[in-house]
Amino acid sequence: MLKHTLFLALAAVSALAQDGPYQATGIKICEVDSGSAIIWTRLTRNAQQAGADRPLPIVLYKHPKSGELMPQQGNSRPDWEPVVRFPNGATVDTIRSAAPGTGGEVRVRYRLAGARDWTETSWQGVDEKRDYTAHIPLRNLRPAAAYEIRVESRKSAGAAPGQAIDGRFRTAPRRDADARVLFTVITGQAYEDQDVPGGGFKIYREMLKLDPSFFVHTGDILYYDKLAKSLPLARWHWAAIYGLRTNVDFHRQVASYFMKDDHDTLMDDCWPAMKTRFMGEFTFAQGQAVFLEQVGMGPRTYRNLRWGRDLEIWLPEGRDFRSPNNAPDGPEKSIWGKEQKQWFRKTVQASDATFRLLISPTPLVGPDRANKHDNHSNKDFQHEGNELRTFLAAQKNMYVICGDRHWQYVSVDPKTKLREYSCGPASNEHAGGWPKDDKRPEHVYLNVTGGFLAGVVDRENGRPVLIMRHHGVDGALLHEERLPAK
Repeated sequence: MLKHTLFLALAAVSALAQDGPYQATGIKICEVDSGSAIIWTRLTRNAQQAGADRPLPIVLYKHPKSGELMPQQGNSRPDWEPVVRFPNGATVDTIRSAAPGTGGEVRVRYRLAGARDWTETSWQGVDEKRDYTAHIPLRNLRPAAAYEIRVESRKSAGAAPGQAIDGRFRTAPRRDADARVLFTVITGQAYEDQDVPGGGFKIYREMLKLDPSFFVHTGDILYYDKLAKSLPLARWHWAAIYGLRTNVDFHRQVASYFMKDDHDTLMDDCWPAMKTRFMGEFTFAQGQAVFLEQVGMGPRTYRNLRWGRDLEIWLPEGRDFRSPNNAPDGPEKSIWGKEQKQWFRKTVQASDATFRLLISPTPLVGPDRANKHDNHSNKDFQHEGNELRTFLAAQKNMYVICGDRHWQYVSVDPKTKLREYSCGPASNEHAGGWPKDDKRPEHVYLNVTGGFLAGVVDRENGRPVLIMRHHGVDGALLHEERLPAK
């Protein structure tokens, strides 16, 4: 295993070319399994994001009768046409935290940690129509192996080298291998709620200290609602979040799986057929496409992954197939859709992993607030929620981890006894939405705070155990449960 301190020394040799191209929004090491990975990168015009002294756009909404331009009132989402104004002659390429893209070519060099020789992919051009991104597959990797990578750039064939970024990751163990696996899970990462002076999120540094095998972002990776009134402004959100130093440093060192939810698809509580003027020119279909630009992804956005003999995870898709939230509940109303549910049942029943974890963008158990209508713990999707909870509870050693909610909890469904772990939001500034003293009978643990969830699958005296730990933004251990295999 490549040690963290040694890797930081290695990373210091990464070249920063005087003339670019650069990779200011970092790299992402995605969809890692026992033999492959997808390396994501994006070429940028500048070495760093635009500074905090730059302005942000101002969005006003046109009253449908009077034509008067009005600011958004609180968290209201009026079905009115937005008007975006850029102060002081700014553009989407020069506003705060902007990192405009540029053309060029990239390749990945990779090797087993400590090996002498590199393997190289072919140079490939970034896709200018997809925000100057590239998705580079690595194949024929060894299981349970530590790899070093270097993502290199250049303007064109024969040109001087651009910026290179060094990285590392571990592949998954074989499905029959006994292996200790540590993973972390987060949600609710809002640009305006950063908690590191100068920009960024504390949790990334704390998660790195644990040296996770892999990381899952359950969605609400960013929040389009207020500013993403066009495709260029939606892409700006990704550059603004992933140009942060804490995020760049983390994602070049940890295998990651990304899921999308409402705020990183279009807007709060959205569904495919939703009609609204609130988001201006930006559409649900564009949100789906931008997500696939900005993360490495396989052929579909729902998938299951095996990490050794004792762990399998399922990452469902919660936006693409859902019925309208306001449709009458019943057998035909769905968040997952018929095909995905069939896939889920089939793959869960076929799994021989000791522990099986459903990591969901939204809750299945809750409890949630009575005024919410968007997830399986709400009455609006009660029929499918009951169906899934009954199935999950009947499985041996199967638990649910969820994102979306801005507070941490462990809860047990009163009817089925299904156990759910909410990871909580990425910062304390983003925590809220539930009274801190409203601990219900379902709650084993409740804490209205930011942080992350860490899970460990290990063997103690030859017996498998799953350990679930809630951490605060500073890494402090807030709650721990040990779940021996039944």
